[in-house]
Formats: sequence, C-alpha cells, structure tokens
Amino acid sequence: MATSNRANAAKKTPQTNTSANSRAQAKHSNKTGSKPKDAIAILRADHSLVSGLFAEYEKTRSVSKKKTLVSKICTELSVHAQVEEEIFYPAVKAALRDKELVPEATVEHATLKDLISQVEGIEPDGEMFDAKIKVMAEYVKHHVKEEQNEMFPKAKSTKLDMVDLGERILARKDELKPEMGLPKENPKVSGSMKEGAALTT
Repeated sequence: MATSNRANAAKKTPQTNTSANSRAQAKHSNKTGSKPKDAIAILRADHSLVSGLFAEYEKTRSVSKKKTLVSKICTELSVHAQVEEEIFYPAVKAALRDKELVPEATVEHATLKDLISQVEGIEPDGEMFDAKIKVMAEYVKHHVKEEQNEMFPKAKSTKLDMVDLGERILARKDELKPEMGLPKENPKVSGSMKEGAALTT
C-alpha cells in the first residue's frame, strides 16, 4: 500500500463519563441486537488476524500464496497502525497524560512501516525475502506484547468510552480498507453511523 493512499482523519476528543460505556452498549445493542466490540477488542482481533497470517506464511512454500499473504499482512498492518495513530493513541495519551508509552508505540510503528516498504511489491522468491518477513513477524510480536500487556490495561483503567472509540475505529477502517483493496470491516455499523449522521444534518 502506498503511503499517499492514507487520508488524515480529524482527531476527536474522547468521552470521559464513567457510565458512557454502559449507555453506549445499551443503545447499540437495542439497534443491532448484539453487544458491540470496544476499541481494545477490535485491536486485539487485528493482532490475532495478523499473527495467523504470519503463521500461514511460514507454513506455505507456494510463491504465489506467499505474495498474496504478504500483501494482506502489509495492508492489515497499515490500516491497524493508522487507526491507532489517528484515534486510539491520541485518546489514550490524553487520558493517561502519558509521556512515554504512546510516543514509544508511535516510533515502533515508524519502524514497522519501514519494514513494510521493504517487502511491498517484491516477489517473495528467495531466502532474504523470507528472512525479512520473519524479522517483521518478530517485531510485530514484540509490539503486540507491549500493547496488550502495558497499554491496553492502562487504557482500560481510564474513563475513556471504549465503545465509542471502537465505533470510530470501525468506521475509519471501513474508509481505509476499500482504498487498499480489502473488504469493509463492519458494513452494518458503518452504515448505521452514516444514517445517524445524515439525520442530524
């Protein structure tokens, strides 16, 4: 995915009402009949998806399948990094008043983007390519461990409305994924949000 395809999203101020999560869940459940995913659940699901793709890459010997997997890995990581940087990280940084955790994660994203640029569009037909994917997988594993063991627990301890953040993340992913050749994350959520916005204009 080319960096030029990424649009800049306006940052929104996170809600900090202690009962916001429960109210948002109840409202959303009444509309869809199912409990909505919060931001952390969505990001964890992304981590699991990419981990599975790396595992699949390691097992396959087909060059064409490797190419497909690398393309999907790079796209999923790019979308995931962008929604974190645009929506999740700013909200967490403001809520925690953290001066290290989020900046460090952002720097790690920059390194990851560099690794992505090294493998995008290249034929996966040699040992060096496989080595680069292995390095990328290990780097992602390290980044995921830090997020899930440090950032996510601290974020959950705040008054951030994780359901609201989750809906914003899904909506943003639905904007980004078609640009990068992937299907929308959650058409129903995206559609309902757009309808709601139309009614208020």
